Amino acid sequence: MNQTTCTNTRDTQTASSVGSWLKLRRTQWSLTMVSATALFLAALQFNLAPGIALGLAPLVFLAIFLAAFSCEFIDSSLGMGYGTTLTPLLMLLCFPPLEIVPAVLLSELLTGMLAVAMHQRDGNIDFLNNTQARKTALFLASLSSIGGVLAVWVAITIPRSWLSGFIALIILAMGVIILLTRSRRIPYRRSSIMAVGVIAAFNKSLSGGGYGPLVTAGQVVSGLPAKHAVAITSLSESFTCLIGLLAYLAAGKSIAWELALPLTFGALLSVPLATLTVQRNSEARLRGTVGLMTLLLGLAALSRFFK
Repeated sequence: MNQTTCTNTRDTQTASSVGSWLKLRRTQWSLTMVSATALFLAALQFNLAPGIALGLAPLVFLAIFLAAFSCEFIDSSLGMGYGTTLTPLLMLLCFPPLEIVPAVLLSELLTGMLAVAMHQRDGNIDFLNNTQARKTALFLASLSSIGGVLAVWVAITIPRSWLSGFIALIILAMGVIILLTRSRRIPYRRSSIMAVGVIAAFNKSLSGGGYGPLVTAGQVVSGLPAKHAVAITSLSESFTCLIGLLAYLAAGKSIAWELALPLTFGALLSVPLATLTVQRNSEARLRGTVGLMTLLLGLAALSRFFK
């Protein structure tokens, strides 16, 4: 009888928590904007709003918009999953890589900046007063150029398939370590973050993805709280994306705005919901979720290596 009462109490508390979350003005605004965009694109699809050109078929625009919204929600909540998931989806829609990468980098740059501001506002991190968090973010950002140089050198000297397998094993190992130590307090080790930061920036420069799983998991393994790790990854990755985007523009490449627009718009709308999700989750739960997500991404990367 007591167990049933406790179960009912927990269910009531969970329902109340979900209800209060849905009633928040921020959530209502984001979901209203997503719904309005979907209705607008449906109107274009059925020629109910003539004279408006998007550069893409309305349903394709909607699919990209919703994919960006979903992937960025995961990315800003857990510090990983946007470029890693979205790039293969866009390739399935037959977009060329030289259009995908600059558009993804631009959207990640803008959403990363917004995510940093929202994480700060929601109290997930305090970059202004937390010296350790600020130095870690700047340290990771500064490693982007080092990783990029290493990536160019390795790309012409080492088989890329072996490299992908090595990075997949690192991600997998970090996921296992996080899950095994999710209830323990790990001392902060800056040396571990340095190694992870170089490898992550190197991986992104080489393949265009995989930054978040390495950096977020690496920070947690190195002793930083999971909430701090997610917010710091947003800041350092936005800087990495800026460097990559400037490099593309310097090489004479242009941004495919018909692709960048739905990516950026959809991703930006998800950020306020994602940072709120981080705020409302306990450190232990977030740490376990980050570990599980890292483990799954590591397994997925490893499976591609053996294909």
